[in-house]
Amino acid sequence: MKYTQLGRTGLEVSRLVLGTMNFGPQTNEADSHAIMDAALDAGVNFFDTANVYGWGENKGRTEEILGTWFAKGGERRDKVVLATKVYGNMAAEGDAWPNHHKLSALNIRRAVDASLKRLQTDHIDLYQFHHIDRATPVEEIWQAIDVLIQQGKILYAGSSNFAGWKIAQTNETAKRLGSYGLVSEQCLYNLAERRAEMEVIPAAQEYGLGVIPWSPLHGGLLGGVIRKEREGGAARSASGRSGDALANTTVRAQIQAYEDLLEKYGLEPGEVGLAWLLTRPGVTGPISGPRTREQLDSAVRAVDLELSDEVLAALDEIFPGPGPSPEAFAW
Repeated sequence: MKYTQLGRTGLEVSRLVLGTMNFGPQTNEADSHAIMDAALDAGVNFFDTANVYGWGENKGRTEEILGTWFAKGGERRDKVVLATKVYGNMAAEGDAWPNHHKLSALNIRRAVDASLKRLQTDHIDLYQFHHIDRATPVEEIWQAIDVLIQQGKILYAGSSNFAGWKIAQTNETAKRLGSYGLVSEQCLYNLAERRAEMEVIPAAQEYGLGVIPWSPLHGGLLGGVIRKEREGGAARSASGRSGDALANTTVRAQIQAYEDLLEKYGLEPGEVGLAWLLTRPGVTGPISGPRTREQLDSAVRAVDLELSDEVLAALDEIFPGPGPSPEAFAW
C-alpha cells in the first residue's frame, strides 16, 4: 500500500479509502468484518463512514458494524484513521424533530456522542460536515468543533460536498478565530464528472485540504457496465446513476469508447477509474465502497496500476475536463 499525508496535516493515510456505505444495506455484518480485516491486511488504514449510513429505519447501522469490528481488538482501532460525518437527520422517517440535524452546536454535540457510542471508540480522527448548512453561522460551527477537539472527541475536521467559495469562507473564518480549519474535502469526482476541477479542487489545494473523491466509478458507470450487460449482469451494473446515464446515447457512446480503449490495453475499467484519480493533483485517495471481497481486491490493485501517458491522453480525449475557472466559462 502507498501512503500520503492528508492535506497539510502530518496524518499519514493510505491512498485508497475504504468506504463503508454498503455495510448493512448491501453487505451483512460478518462479511463487512471480513472485508475490513482484508483491507487492513492490505495496508488500507483510512476508513470512511457517516452517521446516516444504514439509511431509512436503520440509520446508524453502518457505524454499529464498525463498532463491533473495533471491539474485536487486535489493534484494529489503533491502526485505523477513522472518518465519519454529521449533518443528516437521524430521526426515523416522518419523525423529524428540530435540532436533530444540520450543523448547529447543539446537533454537533449530540451527533458526535451518538457516533462515538455506535463506533465503540473514544475519538473520531476526521469529523466531516456531510453538507453545507445555510442556516448556521460558520463561527458557531467552529466554536462547536474546537470544543470537541479540546475534549479529545475529534482530532480534525473536514468537509463534504462544499463549493470552492464555501471552503474559502470556512477556512478564512477558522483563521480569524484561531481554529485549525478544514483539512479535507470529500467531493464527487471521477472521469465522467470533472466539474470539481474548476473551483473545488483548486480551493482545496490553496487551503491545504486533501481531496477525497466519492463515487470514483460514478455509480458503476466506469466499472465496465456495458461489458457486464453483455455478460448478463445488467440488473446490478446498470441501475441507479449508471442506468440513467446509459439511457443517453451520447453517454453510452462515451462509455463504449472507454471500455474499448481499456480492452485494447488489457486493463480493467474499475481499476483504471481509481488509478486515474490517483494521478490527479490534490487527490489524497478515492473512496472505494466494496460490497464483496473481490471488489476490495480490485480496488487495492488499482493503487499500483501505472497508467501510461498514451492511456492518460486517450482518457482525456474521451472525458475532457472543463478546464480551470474562469476560462471554463469565460474568455
